[in-house]
Amino acid sequence: MPYLRSFARFWWDFVVGDDWRVAAGVAVALGLTRLLTALDANPWWLLPLAVALLLLASVRRAAARAG
Repeated sequence: MPYLRSFARFWWDFVVGDDWRVAAGVAVALGLTRLLTALDANPWWLLPLAVALLLLASVRRAAARAG
């Protein structure tokens, strides 16, 4: 059982890391991409845009905390 807990903790730290907002934003962007693809749209632009916006927001939050 400790191995399973360690394995789950590793993946939580790897995926979520320091900022849960980025992980949640990527999950939402993946879901929207899947939804738009199911509707026969071509959402190739959504993930790069989402990653860029999430990175910008994350850097701004870190800079604001640093002063």
